[in-house]
Amino acid sequence: MKITLLVVGRTADKLYAEGIRDYLERTNHYIPCELETIPELKNTRNLTKEQQKEKEGELIIKAFQPGDTPVLLDEHGKEFRSVEFAAWIEKKTHTVSRRLVFVVGGPYGFSPAVYQAAQERISLSKMTFSHQMVRLVFAEQLYRAMTILHNGPYHHE
Repeated sequence: MKITLLVVGRTADKLYAEGIRDYLERTNHYIPCELETIPELKNTRNLTKEQQKEKEGELIIKAFQPGDTPVLLDEHGKEFRSVEFAAWIEKKTHTVSRRLVFVVGGPYGFSPAVYQAAQERISLSKMTFSHQMVRLVFAEQLYRAMTILHNGPYHHE
């Protein structure tokens, strides 16, 4: 299994981008992991939020490969404690044969088509984070999950 973090638009803040890269590189020591970026839409000034979500949704779905297991990072998804998320990831390593794709949408969320294509939804918190910050928080939690599963010194109970 390979883990892909699929995001819409580049991470603009250099500190976030460095943190994401660092955590994903650390995670790669345990499991193949990559960041895949879908280019931001251009000329969105004349698009409604719904039209923007639809266009981004088309690009997200196009990025999925046969055999992928898409999981949306969504405020209405299931919440986990870090140890529960680690256990969930471990189960996925036994059931997902190709890519486990975690998707961070654009600023307005996901289109109905993306919700339909996704197999699951996970929430990182009841609080709302910027879609840029979600990337960093998720990358850290993914690394934390790997250290929990491999009895590393990073996570403390």
